[in-house]
Amino acid sequence: MEKKKIVVVGGGAAGFFCAIQVAEKHRDWEVIILEKSGKILTKVKVSGGGRCNVTHACPDIEKLLIKYPRGQRFLKKAFYKFATKDTIEWFANNGVTLHTEKDGRMFPTTNNSETIIDCFLQKVHQYKIQVLTNHELVNVVKKNTENIFELTLANDQKIIADAICIATGGMLKSEKLKWLTAFGHEIVEPVPSLFTFNVADKKITTLMGVAIDNASIQWKGSKYLERGPILITHWGVSGPAAIKLSAWCARQMAATNYEGAIIINWTPAYNEASLKMEWFNLRMDFGKREMGSKNPFNLPQRLWHFLLQEAAIPLTTKWADLKSTQQQLLIQLLTRYTLDIKGKTTFKEEFVTCGGVDLKDIDPLTMESKLCPGLHFAGEMMDVDGITGGFNFQHAWTSGWIAAQHISQEA
Repeated sequence: MEKKKIVVVGGGAAGFFCAIQVAEKHRDWEVIILEKSGKILTKVKVSGGGRCNVTHACPDIEKLLIKYPRGQRFLKKAFYKFATKDTIEWFANNGVTLHTEKDGRMFPTTNNSETIIDCFLQKVHQYKIQVLTNHELVNVVKKNTENIFELTLANDQKIIADAICIATGGMLKSEKLKWLTAFGHEIVEPVPSLFTFNVADKKITTLMGVAIDNASIQWKGSKYLERGPILITHWGVSGPAAIKLSAWCARQMAATNYEGAIIINWTPAYNEASLKMEWFNLRMDFGKREMGSKNPFNLPQRLWHFLLQEAAIPLTTKWADLKSTQQQLLIQLLTRYTLDIKGKTTFKEEFVTCGGVDLKDIDPLTMESKLCPGLHFAGEMMDVDGITGGFNFQHAWTSGWIAAQHISQEA
């Protein structure tokens, strides 16, 4: 079989995984990774606080799919070819064991992202994959007569390839991808996903550092509600539940320039009506006790005192002596605490893009362009994104693997 040249554009998770899979199948082929910056695998390095959240312990594909605000139908076909179990197995076969934390996130047992990077670099060395940093792609032309691609780099260097995989990550700029739109591909306008909320009224930020293990959070006017840990910061509201909510509401919030309101239920076991009914029992149980001394909702003491203060209830008030107007206000503050939001804060390591290359022109079973045979895609540059918890890396591994299998067969 004749020797082929395969070019993967993008030195991130999806790009490396794709290149390694191609080289694994065809040791004699020339496989090149082009990276426009001077650094490789930057997100792998910083994700999960430098531990690398490789995937999520979710073997059930139907359950896995609901973790993706965009791209579910597309991913359904893809995940039946390569999903979480395959990821765990691939890394185990290559010397990296993963462990699962109680929230389902999976990390290397070393708890160090360098373990993943070392694994990839060892494979790159083993298979003699060329990694060219500071090589920016500016144009791609397909020469149909010879069925090959001609890639032009920023320094006017030209590279000929039999097949290519584009894995350049998120925040695509259409003007930089004119060659891609020339092939007929459309780019869905990218906006940030996975961010935290800046509050307009800084009163709540006096609780900076307070973590609530289980609360629910909703963007006012949307159907989406997330439940889980919330953290109060010096700029507003963060924590897994808030970050997940931002993914579901990414487009809606971008449209309002990140201005609106969030509604927090600090006691998600209750809504306003059910807590009102339960209140009778609370008054019976705690009647003679001072409200400031103990709260029955397992809330951090600083938050409980803050809510009592907001309801104008002195901490020394006995449960039995609580006035009905104060009671009503406290129930509302506990179950429907509303905060006006003005802006967002994005953590670079958690940064993910909503938007990218439109999925309608990509085959989910091959990751190949429907408009240009031989052109493939992998990772976040497609209009697919997951919530926080290892789901975006899983998409990178899945799409990189599928693209590689097709390139290996068809190139």
